[in-house]
Amino acid sequence: MKSKVMIPKSDPEARHFPLYGARVPAGFPSPADDFIENTLDLNTHLIKHPAATFFVRVEGDSMVEAGIYPGDIIIVDRALEPHDKAVVVAAVNGDLVVKRLRRKKDGRVFLESENPLYPAVEVSPETDFHIWGVVTYVIHALS
Repeated sequence: MKSKVMIPKSDPEARHFPLYGARVPAGFPSPADDFIENTLDLNTHLIKHPAATFFVRVEGDSMVEAGIYPGDIIIVDRALEPHDKAVVVAAVNGDLVVKRLRRKKDGRVFLESENPLYPAVEVSPETDFHIWGVVTYVIHALS
């Protein structure tokens, strides 16, 4: 995955959006329900560890079955401990990839795609391998 890493900058004028108190299973809040519960700062909602979080744009289709598509922006948190089945951004022999981390009971480690067209890659002791962080959110347009 060729990537352009985007580091969040602290914004003294954080953007706050209205957060309606009504739950919406499918649709928009009723015009009669003009009660705004609070405001929502997306930075506060999506970024738990600002100093350890970065954004990166995805290239390729190896993670489509995980809901990560070409052109999406993923939010990656370096403060989180990578665990089995976590989606991670890793450097493998100098290349950045986004894959699902799989740790087998026998101690072997694999990076799995979420597309059957791409095989899993075993991380051997000879592999130059570093996990950059755990993917926490994906941002993509619906159309």
